[in-house]
Amino acid sequence: MVAINKKQLSKIYPMWLGAPAGLVYTIFFIIPIITAFFYSFTDWNMDRMDNAKFIGLRNVINLFKDEVFLRSLWNTMLFALSTTVFKTVVGLLLALLVVQKFRGNSIFRTLFYLPCVLSCMIVGLLFTGVLKQDGLINNFLTAIGQADLTRDWLGSYGTAMLWIIIIEVWMWAGFTMFLFISGLQAIPGEYYESAQIDGATKWQQFKRITLPLLAPSFTVVVTLNITGGLKVFDLVYSLTGGGPGFDTQVLSTYTYRAFGMGLLGKSSASALILSFFIVGITFALNKFLRSREVDT
Repeated sequence: MVAINKKQLSKIYPMWLGAPAGLVYTIFFIIPIITAFFYSFTDWNMDRMDNAKFIGLRNVINLFKDEVFLRSLWNTMLFALSTTVFKTVVGLLLALLVVQKFRGNSIFRTLFYLPCVLSCMIVGLLFTGVLKQDGLINNFLTAIGQADLTRDWLGSYGTAMLWIIIIEVWMWAGFTMFLFISGLQAIPGEYYESAQIDGATKWQQFKRITLPLLAPSFTVVVTLNITGGLKVFDLVYSLTGGGPGFDTQVLSTYTYRAFGMGLLGKSSASALILSFFIVGITFALNKFLRSREVDT
């Protein structure tokens, strides 16, 4: 009887340890998600806090008729795809560099990784000072006699979106680098030794050994970067606030702005679309990339 009680206790004990975390997760994540899902089908707003009416898919239909929402959707896709490509390429190049053994290796790893530990709001405020009309870049251009090249870098769509992408890549390429370093270090050295004996060049070794065996790392890197890119908010908000006008608006800032205007049903529907968007793309992409992986 005592043995049975101990066995039961050993099963219940871990559950009790996880109960506080489960409670916090339920209150701050599960319940808000369920609530947002319910209210996305209503006309709930600040004028009728206690009298929300069910309107079906009208919020969703209206969103896809909204030019600002469609622009936000396009900007989100552009940001997610471009930053994923550049962070993957830059991160891989940095990983191939610092995985080599040389003096100061750890210093370079730290320097490349350092930007991703900074707050996005701090980075946004920093680069706002650099890119504004009287900022560092324009002052430098004026000082070297190129005043005709100065502009408000965050004041037009092309340059504003470009700089948002550049800053995102600068921040997170170091994180991608470490993911690739772990993948590179997991490749057995015997493969390269055999390839050298067979007379394979460095490029052939990279193409035939490194890239195929880095497929699991590519899966993680691309999935994380696409997911993060689709959810981007703080960097865009701190740099442009979605401006000029609505030019750099993304889905998260669109949802935030709709919520701030008191359009609670509309903002819930926008958040729901973003969630389904992220889940669908992430699962499809992850499945495709996993099918390309090879066993070592």
